[in-house]
Amino acid sequence: MSTISSPGLASGIDIKSIVSQLVALDRAPLQPLQRTASSLQSQLSVYGSLKSMVSTLGDAAAKLSTDSGWSGVKASSSNATAVSATAAAGASATSLSIEVQQLAKAQSAASPMPPFALGAALGGGTLTFQVGTGDPVEVVIADGDDSLSAIARQINEAKAGVSATVLRDASGERLLMRATNTGESNTFTIGVTGGSPGGLERLAFGAGATGGMVETQAGANALATVNNVAISSASNTLDDTIPGLKLTLAQVTTAPVEVEVRADQDAMKKNVQAFVDAYNALNNMLTETTKYNPDTKVAGSLQGDSTARGLQNALRGMMRSVTASSPFSRLIDVGIEAQQGGKLEIKADKLDAALGNLDGLRALFTSTSTDPTAQGFGLKIKAFADGLVSATGTLSTKTESLQGAIKRNTTEQEKVNDRAARAETRYLAQYNAMDAAVGRLSGLNAFVSQQITLWNQTKSN
Repeated sequence: MSTISSPGLASGIDIKSIVSQLVALDRAPLQPLQRTASSLQSQLSVYGSLKSMVSTLGDAAAKLSTDSGWSGVKASSSNATAVSATAAAGASATSLSIEVQQLAKAQSAASPMPPFALGAALGGGTLTFQVGTGDPVEVVIADGDDSLSAIARQINEAKAGVSATVLRDASGERLLMRATNTGESNTFTIGVTGGSPGGLERLAFGAGATGGMVETQAGANALATVNNVAISSASNTLDDTIPGLKLTLAQVTTAPVEVEVRADQDAMKKNVQAFVDAYNALNNMLTETTKYNPDTKVAGSLQGDSTARGLQNALRGMMRSVTASSPFSRLIDVGIEAQQGGKLEIKADKLDAALGNLDGLRALFTSTSTDPTAQGFGLKIKAFADGLVSATGTLSTKTESLQGAIKRNTTEQEKVNDRAARAETRYLAQYNAMDAAVGRLSGLNAFVSQQITLWNQTKSN
């Protein structure tokens, strides 16, 4: 007997539809599992963001937790075009009056007149450069690589303390050389060996050389006065004249330039603002994700989460805590005030007044104490943040717990799908068997009906 290949063909029953509905019932447990998975993924994402925000808050607190975070200084110049100033952290506050009589210059020289013919070969030989008291540097010029352009290239590649350039015009070309560094101590000489009188020897310079290069600019030191005290420098950049202060001389002055170094209060305010912004971002995230909106009837992804609520309460409590410092012991004392909802806001006038007592303001964030809760705000919030994001910290532990729950949920979904797949195979086998049986009965019924009809016909004849 042939096998029925299409389910329900023999019986006329929609077996596929029946099996599909039965399998859907078997897969029904997937829906709550999938909703749970979506919720867990959302929570995991939020906790990832919270962990990042806590780290940002810790970094902002760290900047305020050390003396270096409050030692920023800045320098100003009454004529930055002539004398510019840059102060490094830790530089002492000071005022300077600077006058520039002469800028430092680099020694320069040029090959003599008449110029060389364009592309002329100067012949092989050796150029020996001596810059100041440094070691001599030899540049060997080979025949065939002895044009003025080739010689300039080889001098520059040798890094001999001198740069070379070819100057061309209608009459020919000349070689220009300039000391790499300014100052009287960086003058140079050029010795020539093996060259011809009309060729390479015309590049000799200094030390009694005749017929060679001529000086176009003498090396010179910068000459200036600082508070009427004369100074001399081989460079126009004075980075060790005043500790922590870098002065750059750019013009000879006709009037004193006033340079002032003072505490960089703008940088300090920026660090305080970064600390407040980091806290507010974290507080806002916790508020939004733990609230329930009665109008939209939508709950935040962490609504009812005790870990998130505990973290928010701990942070708000810490911002209201007291340190062992004096005269400022609370954030509100320096203008950092908590608003409704836990948000922090800086009162600019109060913070400006606190900056007038920089030692006291610094102590509010850097003071130490045997009682961790009484330490400066920079120290205790940095320690709190580090503890939260450490491998065994609350946020790390919560993240691992959520990841474990997601993994278990995935396993449960796989089990449901596996059971449904096996049930589908079983249902199809059972209904196909029924369909085949119905097919056989239908065939028997048709045979019997046919026989009865034939019997009746025979009887009537």
